[in-house]
Amino acid sequence: MRKTAIVTGASRGIGRAIALRLAGDGFGVVVNFAGNAAKAEETVNEIVSAGGRAIAIQADVANPDDVKQLFDKTLKTYGQIDVVVNNAGIMPVSPIAKNDVDTFDKVIATNLRGTFLVLAQAAQHVAEGGRIIAFSSSVLAKSFPAYGPYIASKAGVEGLVHVLANELRGHKITVNAVAPGPVATELFLGDKTEEQIATFSKLAPLERLGQPEDIASVVSFLAGPDGGWINAQVLRANGGFA
Repeated sequence: MRKTAIVTGASRGIGRAIALRLAGDGFGVVVNFAGNAAKAEETVNEIVSAGGRAIAIQADVANPDDVKQLFDKTLKTYGQIDVVVNNAGIMPVSPIAKNDVDTFDKVIATNLRGTFLVLAQAAQHVAEGGRIIAFSSSVLAKSFPAYGPYIASKAGVEGLVHVLANELRGHKITVNAVAPGPVATELFLGDKTEEQIATFSKLAPLERLGQPEDIASVVSFLAGPDGGWINAQVLRANGGFA
């Protein structure tokens, strides 16, 4: 049976690049999206046009029923799940002193609760020898002002990854996280000035922003045969940013 991968948040940005890369690697890909059906279908169409296999499934990762049906529909379509990549996330910024509980709760719901729900389903359904890949962030090492909610959510993700790797002892399933630095996506660039973008571009010794394809290459490694001995790790794919 040919292998299958679920990629959450795959309609745009890093998730889209991951879906395209894994399809190119031979996986049947589930392009998960929360709200942008048109962009998800564009990703699916690009994969299918190139001779790959893909379907789009809507699910909010913060909703337990949505996450369950995401896995149920994947199993119904493809028969098994070999790789799960939980890329879905949001990054609003707010200083801690502002006491913006609504923003904090929103970030935790998507980034941390969402990761917990996806990892829980993945732990139940990923086939023996499979791979589970979550997303953290290299921003953790920088502690930038106003990134408190985001950093808190991603620190929690790293904790979940280490615990789940231990819980899956005996199943030959690896659990890792990828922690990108600044990447040129809508999510990162959307609220920044040209001056801020230029500053971020110079932070890494390689003096450029990451590209979605840079991160997709790391995921491809973890999901492929060469990544089989990497487990319970956080790979900081950031050009030396942190």
